Amino acid sequence: MLGPYGFGRAVFNAVAAFCALFALALGVAAAAAAPPTIVVLGDSLTAGLGLDPEQAFPARLQAYLTERGVAVKIDNAGVSGDTSAGGRSRLDWALAGKPDAVMVELGANDALRGIDPKVTEANLDAILAELTRRKIKVLLCGMLAPPNLGRDYGAAFNGIYPKLAAKYHVTLYPFFLDGVAAEPALNQADGLHPNRQGVAVIVQRIAPQVEALLKN
Repeated sequence: MLGPYGFGRAVFNAVAAFCALFALALGVAAAAAAPPTIVVLGDSLTAGLGLDPEQAFPARLQAYLTERGVAVKIDNAGVSGDTSAGGRSRLDWALAGKPDAVMVELGANDALRGIDPKVTEANLDAILAELTRRKIKVLLCGMLAPPNLGRDYGAAFNGIYPKLAAKYHVTLYPFFLDGVAAEPALNQADGLHPNRQGVAVIVQRIAPQVEALLKN
C-alpha cells in the first residue's frame, strides 16, 4: 500500500505525465495547422513595383493557390532594384522565419546593368549553396538577357540558370516573365514591369511548379 506521501507522489507523476502529453498534442496540432511558408527572394518583379501590395506577385500567387485549396503562406522578400549581389547579402534576413521553400527570382537587374555573367552566377551559386545546406526547397526562376546586349553576353547569362539548377538539383522555371515580356498589354508604361494582368499570367503559368514544390 502507498503511504500518504507515496500516494501524493504517484498523483503528481500522473498529472505531470498528462500535462506533458497534452502539451505535446497541442504542439503537434499547431504544427499541423500551420501552412508551409515560401519566401520569394527577388527584385522589383516580385516586390510589385508600381502595384498595390495585394497585387504584387507573392500576394497574387498565395491567393491563387488558396482558391485551389492549397494551404500556403507566401512572404514577399522582393526589393526593387536589387541585383543578385543584393539578394545574396540579405539572404540571412530573408530566411529568419525558417521558410519551407524559397523562390529565387534574381538577375534581371544584373543583365540590365551589363554585369559580368560570371559575377551573377557566383552570387546565385552562393545563394543556392546556402539554401541547400539548410535543406530548404528551391524554385529557381530563370531570366533572359535583353537581346541588345549581344549574342555572347546572352548565351553566357541565359546559361546560368539551367547550369545551377542541374548543379544543385533544384526545380527550374526557365523564364519568370514567360508570356509577359514584350507584351504591351501585360506591362506597365516602362515596358519592363508587369501590370495586374501580367502578374495574373505569371501566377497561372508558374503555379503548377509551386504546387509540385510543396508536394515533394
